[in-house]
Amino acid sequence: MLLDRNRNGSEKQWRVRRDGKDKVTGGHAFLTDMGFPRMLYGRVLRSHYPHAIIRSIDLSAAEKLPGVAAVLFHKDVPGLNAFGIADPNQPVFCDSLVRYEGDALAAVAAETSEIAEEALQLIKVEYDCLPVVDSPEKALSPQAPQLHPEGNILHETEYVRGEIEAVFADCAMIVETTYETPRQMHTYLETEGGVFVPEDSGSLTVYAPTQHGYKDRMQLARILAVPEEAIRIISSPAGGSFGGKDELNVQPYGALLALRCGRPVKIHYSRSESVKAGLKRHPMTVMMKTGADADGKLLAHQVDIVSDTGAYATLGGPVLNFATEHCLGPYRIPHVHIKGKAVYTNNGVSGEFRGFGGNQVIFALEGQLDRLAEKLQLDPWELRRINVREPDDPGPLGQRIVPTDGPRQVWEGIQRSPLWKKRKRSDGTTGKVPWIKAGTGVALAMHGSGLGYGIPDPGGGSLRLNENGKIEAAFGHEEFGQGLLTTIEILLQDHFHCAAEDLEIVIGDTDRVPPSGSSTASRTTNSVWQALNNVREPFLAAVYRKAAKLTGIPEIRLQTGPGGIWTTADCGGDKKNLLKRVITYKQLADQGANEPVFSTKFHYPLTPDPIIGAHYLYTSIAVIAAVEVNLLTGMVKIAGLDHCVAAGPVINPPGYLGQIEGGSVMALGFTTMENAVMQEGYYTTKNLDTYLVPTIFDVPEFQQVDAVEELISGDDFGPRGVGEIGTVAIAPAIVSAIRQATGKWLTALPVSPEQLVAADAVISSYLQPEEADRKEKGRDN
Repeated sequence: MLLDRNRNGSEKQWRVRRDGKDKVTGGHAFLTDMGFPRMLYGRVLRSHYPHAIIRSIDLSAAEKLPGVAAVLFHKDVPGLNAFGIADPNQPVFCDSLVRYEGDALAAVAAETSEIAEEALQLIKVEYDCLPVVDSPEKALSPQAPQLHPEGNILHETEYVRGEIEAVFADCAMIVETTYETPRQMHTYLETEGGVFVPEDSGSLTVYAPTQHGYKDRMQLARILAVPEEAIRIISSPAGGSFGGKDELNVQPYGALLALRCGRPVKIHYSRSESVKAGLKRHPMTVMMKTGADADGKLLAHQVDIVSDTGAYATLGGPVLNFATEHCLGPYRIPHVHIKGKAVYTNNGVSGEFRGFGGNQVIFALEGQLDRLAEKLQLDPWELRRINVREPDDPGPLGQRIVPTDGPRQVWEGIQRSPLWKKRKRSDGTTGKVPWIKAGTGVALAMHGSGLGYGIPDPGGGSLRLNENGKIEAAFGHEEFGQGLLTTIEILLQDHFHCAAEDLEIVIGDTDRVPPSGSSTASRTTNSVWQALNNVREPFLAAVYRKAAKLTGIPEIRLQTGPGGIWTTADCGGDKKNLLKRVITYKQLADQGANEPVFSTKFHYPLTPDPIIGAHYLYTSIAVIAAVEVNLLTGMVKIAGLDHCVAAGPVINPPGYLGQIEGGSVMALGFTTMENAVMQEGYYTTKNLDTYLVPTIFDVPEFQQVDAVEELISGDDFGPRGVGEIGTVAIAPAIVSAIRQATGKWLTALPVSPEQLVAADAVISSYLQPEEADRKEKGRDN
């Protein structure tokens, strides 16, 4: 299926998004726009030092300030004074040591945000500053201070197969390169925030953006020392996340303050506080040595990954596992040795981010193949064909996976892009001015769906006809802007042939939904698809049984349709025609058909091989990028960007297109401009006035997405999510295009304009003689 913004498709495929009108008109409020009677305002005191011993904390002056309702610190945490999804090693409040400038020391609730801010200034903290470990290299030095009791290494990986050293000696060509990737911000529209409401029953309702309400509830219960059932999590329908709100942020502070005060408390980070305390993409240094024979067959691949996880663990370990798996790509490489280290530093905390470590290593791997092809004098796309996996090959780590021909499908499919014609015939000229050079580049990637082996990855959902006569589907997933509600609506209408108004979709509320796992890891569409397949038949059987009893029409002649149950006529073969509606859903509900709730629980599809983090389901993508490089300024314009994606059936075409386009824009920023720079443990880019993200003017006017829907025979696992796959191959495609345009290989992201500015002598040759003369005279003066 070819997807683009000009497509005129069927109403079913290209329907109005279920929550679209409210979101584009402002009808959907952010959670931090909510207000409650007697609501207080919370603020958090941050360390401001990246590494220091805490000698004392004096709260007394802040507590005496009129309008202050509570001031809390580490002694006020009734349960576990720590959080972290995988490894709870980040303090809610530091008690003796701070490890980064965003560490929390105290929290204040007051009648106004201004009073709360004033109270923060009155808290007195005495520190003894310690040496700052501001890079993995320093952290790995024998002389480095130990940042955690277990040392400065959070997690290590190693994977070996074959006899790599012996094989390198026989390679006809070897490429050895070190790649560096940046610390990227999520830059979601709504910064971290929420409203925390203590209920008369003694429970707590939390209105806060998240990607996993049940995980938030579990972590908050540990901190507050209350049963999980005493906490209700209601998540945001808008605002964005991209992984950045998968971990707790404001929740511990708002919850503690609300329960202490017995009043609602709102906390909302400013952008600068979000920069300081929020998660970022892991900066990585990736060293690769890759060897091939004279015909281009890959023989050996050695990789060393060093990841800066910052001050605390969060999901730094699983991110490194994912990077270790994906630095082999969709290629057959018989001899491999991969090592990885996730390293603690006093930098800002790195965590989950769209692509989950794949973006960094795929940039490096695809760069290696381009360099090898050039040295072997092979077409780089042909080099990939020579080495691409076969459908029944094992996964990158040797694990059994669902057979996939996705890499070969997208390798072929991207050649249908209009940009492909420019690829070989480009001589760098643009027909504009001589100092603007053009190039095209292509990249290929395969990306795992789900959390991988060894990590709990539950799925589930429930279905019922509710008392209002609606087909009610409930899932423990979150909508935060990605379009999940519309995808669920389409799946339900496919199953029941009903109208949109016949449906009630319930998500994002732990009091109303079953645990269905997180809205992460490109797993949600597939998880919903599986759940509906599991509950559809028992639900329909119950509904038809009740309808038959009430109408006297045999169950075999009943079918769900718009507004209720319809009777059908047999037209021969498998075809049936709806004749008329015989009973409405509301009439069924009024007669007691709403009583059963049909639920399902399952684990996301998992490889049977016990390799931690290894995946079972994969999607594939090929990307072609066209660039124009201005040699006077070094600026790169993305002139075109097309994608071919193999992720199974397309459920929601506009949503699919939006995810690929949106992911590509985020990856464009990762490639060409975004870097949350830190120096000596402090962010130098403190706000969006100095941290640049792509705007609509940086995005190609047209992006074509070619969706390959065919799954290989025997693959019954349905549609895969595409929330991440659109981000992972953009960087190598753009850098390859820059190479064609300028002749320069780049190894560090984001692309630096300074690297691409041509020498004065070259620039002068582009200018008209009188312009060159004028430039020379200006220099003399």
